Amino acid sequence: MMNKLSKLVKNIEKLPGFMQKPALFFTLGNAVKFAGTSRIIFEKMSTNEVILLLQNKKKVQNHLGQIHAAATALLTETATGMIVGMNLPDDKIPLLKQMKIDYVKRSQGQQKAVATLDSDAITKLVSEAKGEILVPVSVTDAVGTEVIKAEMLWAWIPKSRIKS
Repeated sequence: MMNKLSKLVKNIEKLPGFMQKPALFFTLGNAVKFAGTSRIIFEKMSTNEVILLLQNKKKVQNHLGQIHAAATALLTETATGMIVGMNLPDDKIPLLKQMKIDYVKRSQGQQKAVATLDSDAITKLVSEAKGEILVPVSVTDAVGTEVIKAEMLWAWIPKSRIKS
């Protein structure tokens, strides 16, 4: 099943290698304004894995010069939302239902979020008219330390239920 987002990513993958990441950033950063503002880097976008990076730049830092807790939450929400978006049919709309984040280690340098879905989860997203799914995500820093423990519960409903 190919939806608009997965088709867009496939078309970007046809570009020369050096153009793919900037094209992903430009396209997805404009579509998801807050992710674009924070300069999230779209490292990998597939139906079973999304990898995003957030550089430790002044724009996203806290008072200690580390990535702000809210920026980490944005990175996590974006990674899990993108993997849901890569799989959800175009006639459904994703909604973040619950976000649980425990900050377990102090972050050093950039952060990397890896969201994954197995085939059972993907089948559920594609086949059920509405539902919810817990999306696994790992967030590590520049030295490979897991900096948060997170659970993102995503729901979806038919677009027809959204009133204009």
